[in-house]
Amino acid sequence: MESKERLLGKTIGDLKQIVSELGMPVYTAKQISDWLYKKKTDSIDEMSNLSILNREKLKTRFVIGSQPPIQKQESQDGTIKYLFRTTSGHFIETVYIPEEDRETLCVSSQIGCKMNCLFCMTGKQGFSGNLTTDEILNQIQSIPENSGLTNIVFMGMGEPLDNTDEVFRALEILTGDYGYAWSPKRITVSTIGIIPGLKRFIEESRCHLAVSIHSPYDDERKALMPVEKTYPIREILDLIRQYDFSHQRRVSFEYIMFNGLNDDLQHAKDLAKLLAGIPCRVNLIKYHAIPDVDLKSSDTAAMPVFRDYLSSKGITCTIRSSRGEDILAACGMLSTKECRIFAGESF
Repeated sequence: MESKERLLGKTIGDLKQIVSELGMPVYTAKQISDWLYKKKTDSIDEMSNLSILNREKLKTRFVIGSQPPIQKQESQDGTIKYLFRTTSGHFIETVYIPEEDRETLCVSSQIGCKMNCLFCMTGKQGFSGNLTTDEILNQIQSIPENSGLTNIVFMGMGEPLDNTDEVFRALEILTGDYGYAWSPKRITVSTIGIIPGLKRFIEESRCHLAVSIHSPYDDERKALMPVEKTYPIREILDLIRQYDFSHQRRVSFEYIMFNGLNDDLQHAKDLAKLLAGIPCRVNLIKYHAIPDVDLKSSDTAAMPVFRDYLSSKGITCTIRSSRGEDILAACGMLSTKECRIFAGESF
């Protein structure tokens, strides 16, 4: 039997097309979007302001499409990692990070990743496909904490700007009046610098931008991040300088600190020179060790020295708290390479 299409992930334009094809009034599209994204229904039968006939028409072709996570792991620091199964039978991870004044969800955009950064478990997993818009939004809609979320970061598995069409559709629904109606200031998209996608993102979205940099030196960054060969950091920064980030929209740079590699004062000095003229912040991140990679975390004393130098040069710099390391939920640790499902049961 042919499987039904998911309503979750449809834009208002998509819904208008659907109701037109089904012979429904045009205003029905907005009613459906309200049920999907504001009331977060998981059943067409609950759409009580649609006639029974129109609900039956929808049900012949569509389901809502939301799917609960199949596993939950909780860290001693309160971080929660959720495992979702994709429609293709693969797996992705999503991380919920509660703090005193905010609740952040770190979402994935791909199944694995093509970029193969040296320090990242997701890259070691390889790439199995892009997530669809509904699979991206399902991570947000289907966790128990969804009503309390204050921030969303696209910093989970995958490179968001290598999946631009689906990610941008998700951002439209997240920020659109017909959708979740989130302020773009509550959403950050992280990238290693895929320039064509980056240009589209800056021009088509008002969400915050985070760029992974990790070294001010071309050869060193190339050893850490093979993408440097195709999209050099200097070209990425040249592009960013063409746009205004001096007001409400923010650009930040992610800098993982490796002991004896990129954490000395000279690196801080050259990083400040590289970023000169860009209103930005730098987030210093502890490296979380992964198997078979000969890198070590910086000494705890090195990070404040690095931060203080950048601050002295007028660059806002913070040391990001490490969360969820004990459940492999921290930065660079997400991987579903070993996941299997047998007889419908996880693991």
